[in-house]
Amino acid sequence: MLDTLITNKTRVKLLLRFFLNPDGSSYLRGLEEEFGESTNAIRIELNRFEAAGLLISWEDKNKKMFTANQQHPLFTDIRSILRKHTGIDTIITKVINNLGNIESAYVKNITAKSLDTSSLELFIFGDPIDQKYLLSLTNKATTLIKREIICITLPKQDEKIFLRDYRNAMLVWKK
Repeated sequence: MLDTLITNKTRVKLLLRFFLNPDGSSYLRGLEEEFGESTNAIRIELNRFEAAGLLISWEDKNKKMFTANQQHPLFTDIRSILRKHTGIDTIITKVINNLGNIESAYVKNITAKSLDTSSLELFIFGDPIDQKYLLSLTNKATTLIKREIICITLPKQDEKIFLRDYRNAMLVWKK
């Protein structure tokens, strides 16, 4: 898996953090809290990614903020690999694209730590969805990604409340 190709766990966590949710940004101390690792290890990897052009940074008051460089030539390739590694690509092709009437879909708490868990939580916002059909699609996707998919369907008007409560949720599909 990806972890064996990239032996440094901090690198893997940073790739997941920035490339699976590229519109997000973070700073060193925030990443320290999120990863539970030393600031020095995180700083070294942030500097390497920034020097390689994979991350861009800017100053925000007294914080140096980082985000994925979506203009980097390898951005889409790295993101595609990470989506395959986490199973998100399968969820999109086997579940979300086949349901119709969906406004958006999010995966909650996808981080390097969550890759060790046996399940993913998928939140689907849209019109009423045939729950039997959804269950059959998620069962097929579960077999393919070898990870349980827990689907929660909600009306589209609840999306703002969800995002307020789960700011780190990753948008995986938008109409």
